[in-house]
Amino acid sequence: MLVLSCSMKLQMLEKMLRWSFPESLKVYGAVMNINRGNPFRKEVVVDSWPDFKAVITRRQRENETDDLDHYTNAHAVFYKELRAYQELLENTNAINWGQIFQIQGLQDGICEISRTVALSKQVDVKTSSFQMVIHSDPDTLPDVRLQMDPKLTLASLDISHANLLSKTWSRGGNPRCQKYLSNLIYCFPSVCVLDDNRHPLSWSLADQFATMIHGYTLPEHRRKGYGRLVATTLSKKLHSCGFPAQGNVLETNIPSITLLKSMNAQFLPCSFFRVIHTPFHFLDTSHL
Repeated sequence: MLVLSCSMKLQMLEKMLRWSFPESLKVYGAVMNINRGNPFRKEVVVDSWPDFKAVITRRQRENETDDLDHYTNAHAVFYKELRAYQELLENTNAINWGQIFQIQGLQDGICEISRTVALSKQVDVKTSSFQMVIHSDPDTLPDVRLQMDPKLTLASLDISHANLLSKTWSRGGNPRCQKYLSNLIYCFPSVCVLDDNRHPLSWSLADQFATMIHGYTLPEHRRKGYGRLVATTLSKKLHSCGFPAQGNVLETNIPSITLLKSMNAQFLPCSFFRVIHTPFHFLDTSHL
């Protein structure tokens, strides 16, 4: 196991990951953020270098602060050989199995290996899967021209909005989520429609893996085009920063799927998997 700390090697890794799109997209987004200031204090672990067979991005060990915070304790993974990934996952120097953490990736073996390894570590596993989408070409994004009420403003989110975002997010509603969203708003691109009281009506936010997450419009302001406006604007903003505009959506979320199709989003053949790992002794703890 190796921790890549050399800036030249990290730049090389970023280029190498492009050869393995779309499966490497989550790790690619994380590595891009590391190479551009590393706002979430991540680092990269590989099984070997330069001919790596598995790579994991994780929170820097010296910056781990909360063993119950699976939002921040998030890992992106990509492997070329499943066995190499399993061996890296089993390595306690690579993964802190004493905390609640999540793994994100776009390969079927991720869930299988997590279940296998977690059993021996006395860790519970919860998996979820989503359709993965990407806006690979900014020129294919629609030219959204919306005649908004002059009292409304298109802007970036403010940290003061984190409480509202947490309450309206399916994974939110708790202090750890609110803190995590505050950090995302501070560090990464976002777009929202504000009323004249600076209250957000619709928004879209990017995360630590350069992924568009938590696009939402308040129920009383839906069917006015705001969702399409903020999602398209954020996609263009990500592209202007050099990031891939990627996102994920539940197969049952028909309104969001319809929105993404109207934006000419490309639905990828691989699914996005999120696996939350919880040590048995934390299962009775209120943390999610």
